[in-house]
Amino acid sequence: MKYTEDGKPKIRKIRKISKQGQRIYSTYKELKPVKSGYGISILTTSKGLLTNKEARKNKIGGEIICEVW
Repeated sequence: MKYTEDGKPKIRKIRKISKQGQRIYSTYKELKPVKSGYGISILTTSKGLLTNKEARKNKIGGEIICEVW
């Protein structure tokens, strides 16, 4: 795990988006920045696990697993 210069963890929070009873899917056009671009979404796609930035770049949608910031 990475830490900041003052010893705090760089990962502040992980929020689960898709849950067992409710899957959340998104097209690449619907993917929005997390925390004004300071965080990422992790998606499972036909190309494997991708961040929201990689999915938009490759024009691939998928199931949003979580957000990390």
